[in-house]
Amino acid sequence: MSRQIDYSSTSQYPADEVYATMVDPDYLRSRLQRIGGPGADLLEHTAETEGARYRLRHGLDAKDLPPAVRGVLPGDLTIERTERWTRQESGHYLGDVQVAIPGTPASAVGGMRLRDSPDGGSELQVRADVTVQVPLLGGKIEGVVADQVRKLLTAESAFTQQWLAGGR
Repeated sequence: MSRQIDYSSTSQYPADEVYATMVDPDYLRSRLQRIGGPGADLLEHTAETEGARYRLRHGLDAKDLPPAVRGVLPGDLTIERTERWTRQESGHYLGDVQVAIPGTPASAVGGMRLRDSPDGGSELQVRADVTVQVPLLGGKIEGVVADQVRKLLTAESAFTQQWLAGGR
């Protein structure tokens, strides 16, 4: 079984500008430093106008995990996230994301879309499926992980808007 995450955010900035920011290595390193957790790092990075691929490492301290999760996923967690973006046309990008938590039965995969909106800004949409292969408790843990992913996406969106506004 898996738990689906649907996330959406809007920006006053056009998709081409948001994309250029989201795939900029300096932006990614700054974002990871601010909200990536212990040991966060940009592990791989390639980007150009037509597409990008990067791999990130996030860290999560065990004390920040809910008790139900700590019992099944003991210790600090390292999360590896790979994102790939492809430009469809000006103002429209499609992406996919893969998340692994090495040494655990948890993972996530999904798709992303960034596109211009009629008001001159843009919208980012993310849909992902979180899977935790643990009998009986898997669904509960998936729910907790899905909530944490939504919080992370919200924090990343806020960071992106601040960065675009010049508040680096």
